[in-house]
Amino acid sequence: MAFVDYYKVLGVNKTATEKDIKSAYRKLARKYHPDLNPNDNEANKKFQEINEANEVLTDAEKRKKYDQYGENWQYADAYEQQARQQQNRNYSGYSGGGQQGGYNYESFGGEGGDFSDFFQSMFGGAGGGGRQQAKYRGQDVNAELRLSLLDAATTQKQTITVKGISIRITIPAGVENGQTIKIAGHGSSGVNGGPAGDLYITFQIADDARFKRRGNDLLATVPLNLYIAILGGEITADTLTGQVKVKVKPETQNGTQVKLKGKGYPVYKKEGEFGDLYLTYQIQLPVNLTDEQKELFKQLANS
Repeated sequence: MAFVDYYKVLGVNKTATEKDIKSAYRKLARKYHPDLNPNDNEANKKFQEINEANEVLTDAEKRKKYDQYGENWQYADAYEQQARQQQNRNYSGYSGGGQQGGYNYESFGGEGGDFSDFFQSMFGGAGGGGRQQAKYRGQDVNAELRLSLLDAATTQKQTITVKGISIRITIPAGVENGQTIKIAGHGSSGVNGGPAGDLYITFQIADDARFKRRGNDLLATVPLNLYIAILGGEITADTLTGQVKVKVKPETQNGTQVKLKGKGYPVYKKEGEFGDLYLTYQIQLPVNLTDEQKELFKQLANS
């Protein structure tokens, strides 16, 4: 697994404070944000590296492990456990030559070498050279994918780049904002032939100018002229799949809501199922009236 220098990624030194790190992250995140660099794979890759570096270096515990173990920081807990076990064995002592103060000097190498598999795999320790190296699972990777509300309403294929590798995925219709899906085996490579980690993709669904999503339902505000509101009639309304005709009852009040069944958002992983579309009428008052029209309103008001 290639080593990534998180300090270099953020452009700070190892003595940087948490405030320095956050400041550098915000500056770079704005520069490489996908919204400002559409269809730029290199910028997208850089943005992911910046987020990964910030996540590790702003977490005191993770940063400590990273500083101590470098590229193998995610295995720090396992290493320290192995180290404690090795120390306990080394101090247990035994009767015979080579013993002093309770140690067995031979346990550190040579014929009596007894380093654990983890020591062997991490540092190539002495002794037991023919022993099979321990395998460790690779680190999971997190990524973000931004979609429009309209794009997320249809099943589609997308190609994303993670750590320089292009991955083609199929996105089911109906994914929600903030939803995370797992793609097994597409995270970081394992150590010593261990299995790769998983890739977790979190979807960011942009707001839409026409529709607001509420679960599987959609909400929309529709302008309605005063004459149709009073007398009734028919209007044309937008849906995700095109325009439809909607009948309006006479004397419809401002704020009236009507439901268009099955015209909402597709239900995630349920083919052919949809939510509903709710239209809220917003009555528009007429402007630039002629004198004759104003007189008619006066007569109506006095009637």
